[in-house]
Amino acid sequence: MGAFCMGMTALKLKKIVLGTLLALAVAGTAGWFSLDKETRGLLKTFPTNRDLLFWNEAQRDAAFRALDRISLLAKWNTAQPSATPRALPAGQPLQLGVDVDAYMQEHRLAALLIVQGGKLRLERYGLGFDGDGRWTSFSVAKSFTSTLVGAALKDGLIKSMDDKVSDYLPDMKGSAYDDVSLRQLLTMTSGVQWNEDYGDPQSDVARFNNHKPEPGVDALVSYMRRLPRAAPAGTRWHYSTGETNLIGLVLAAAIQKPLAQYLQEKIWQPAGMEQQATWLLSKTGKEISGCCVQAAPRDYARLGQFILEGAQVNGQSILPDGWLQQATHKQADIGQPGRGYGYQWWTYDSGSFAARGIFGQGIFIDPARQLVIVSNADWLKAGSASNPSFAAREDFYQAVQKAVDDEAPGR
Repeated sequence: MGAFCMGMTALKLKKIVLGTLLALAVAGTAGWFSLDKETRGLLKTFPTNRDLLFWNEAQRDAAFRALDRISLLAKWNTAQPSATPRALPAGQPLQLGVDVDAYMQEHRLAALLIVQGGKLRLERYGLGFDGDGRWTSFSVAKSFTSTLVGAALKDGLIKSMDDKVSDYLPDMKGSAYDDVSLRQLLTMTSGVQWNEDYGDPQSDVARFNNHKPEPGVDALVSYMRRLPRAAPAGTRWHYSTGETNLIGLVLAAAIQKPLAQYLQEKIWQPAGMEQQATWLLSKTGKEISGCCVQAAPRDYARLGQFILEGAQVNGQSILPDGWLQQATHKQADIGQPGRGYGYQWWTYDSGSFAARGIFGQGIFIDPARQLVIVSNADWLKAGSASNPSFAAREDFYQAVQKAVDDEAPGR
């Protein structure tokens, strides 16, 4: 229950020969200065540990803005931006009753944007980052993946939310996932056993990426089809990054193209994104759908605004009628009062909803107040409900909501 959105650590990075990196870094003074500042920063603090959870603060600060700069670290696919980016017009500065600079410094935020009423009312940067760079999303990508599933439904490439996993992945036949529906995958209610404990080297999330698959079988499928059933499908919510990665394989099988290409076609270009996005790939060459989209802060804000406005392009939603309402409202009880889980979105009984990542990445959307809050960060500790930074972010959301309410006529 305490493992919120820890998708990135499922990516076990390759061992890299130090000499290769040094050769790249010192290929010559001209070559070094031809690299962008994010790549230079990554090379200066390059992590030697293969598990991101054990990187130090400086290594994470450098890597989170540059995971898509060196293909030896990870490979990626790219979604190209729109030729006509959507404007984010400046609005009146929002009068908050909190010290924003102190909040950002204490909780190590790299970017904080507030869009309200379609206007950018706050934009701040920290950790030496700026709006021209890309910051990794971690499990915020789960909500991207969910939206693309909805688009595939609208396109007729996925027939029904009640389709079974094995309808799209025949190698899952005979496994515990044989009777699991896409709806149950999206709501993390499959009932299949999974251990998401990142402190346990024997947990599923620690082992599955190193699993040696049978010949001709996708590595993730090979691992996931061995898992036993822990509860009847649809009866228990249990957080599993492996299942979101499985959703990505289902989606890829349905659309017959890379997820980054589908993201470009359905969202990134039609919604008017200004900069390219990248999506990191697993060792089998497919997008890690539970994690790892890199994008510019303003484009995260545009994505939030796109969802807030009903995921519409030219007045028509890319999603089936009523689907987004279901996706962003409680479909599963997570055991926290006032909270729930939709289709890869964290929900609030108030009607707000959010995408969340392990070290403070987030997109918070409040339809009642026409509000989008974007956070990029490198928290000192990985996020969970017991993390002080997690609680502070919730308090900040409430402070922003109060500031908007205080502007209402008659207040």
